[in-house]
Amino acid sequence: MLMPPFELHRPGTVEEACKIAAELLEAGHEFDWIAGGTDLIPNYKWHINSKPHVISLSGIEGVSQISMNEIGCMARLHDISESDQVHPLISEAASKVASSLIRRNATLGGNLCLDTRCFWINQTEEWRSSIDWCHKCDCGTGADCRVIPNQNELCVATYQGDIAPNLMVLDARVHLIGPNGERDMPITDFYQLDGMTRNVLQPGEFMLKVTLPDDVSDWTGAYRKLRLRDTWDFPEAGAAAAWRKGDRSTLRVATTALESIPRRHDTEVAESNGDVKAICDAVYNSTKPVNNTSLPPRYRRNMIKVLIKRACEE
Repeated sequence: MLMPPFELHRPGTVEEACKIAAELLEAGHEFDWIAGGTDLIPNYKWHINSKPHVISLSGIEGVSQISMNEIGCMARLHDISESDQVHPLISEAASKVASSLIRRNATLGGNLCLDTRCFWINQTEEWRSSIDWCHKCDCGTGADCRVIPNQNELCVATYQGDIAPNLMVLDARVHLIGPNGERDMPITDFYQLDGMTRNVLQPGEFMLKVTLPDDVSDWTGAYRKLRLRDTWDFPEAGAAAAWRKGDRSTLRVATTALESIPRRHDTEVAESNGDVKAICDAVYNSTKPVNNTSLPPRYRRNMIKVLIKRACEE
């Protein structure tokens, strides 16, 4: 498919990237950030919410570092999966993303800021026009949601990233930067329950890095993923669990690919007093997948109990 026309900007520093973003915003131009491009480029080829300007982060030095306590936004998933300097839970999750070829281009920042997916938007422009578009359409028609009709308030497109729930159970923080300066927050606060906005990034901001607590090496855990094929496919459901070594009372559980955002289930874990079966049942009751991915929502919802149990069995 033909790529829509756009102007590509290649800043060499973080400061230059923020300056370009500020100039485009001041001129009233829309733009996207691009890192590895493994998600953005296919969407552009399908003409999904393409912008006239794209700012590449690939030429910026110093944002691809990998260590136990800090990972840059441009760190490649292949490098993370192969590194012995990163937490094993994060490298395990990175190794389960897509295929080996894609992991060599895909980045941490891109995976965390992954666009939500839905049957009704992730199609060609001609296909989408034939169904009169959808609520998340790129043509400004104000069309109704095809998954949950008669409501135009909330997009229920599903977030299907692998890395986020693992960072959540390790208590990671994300660092954002833009024309208005730098800020950071727990990754659990980064995501916003709406398939269109997806996260709290403000216009002109991008994710700079992720940091983890000083004692992260004292934690262990596992990530379990449901997908159609052992490689390539996005998760249809995913569960991450982590706990301080030798202390089950510190258990944390997070899930992905069930809603428009990944979610850490602190309330469900606290009310279950550490009982794994009770946690599985509580998460099952609190999640409601919708019918917009490959597998039926009832099956995905049932499987999340299996995935949590398998992750905790580690």
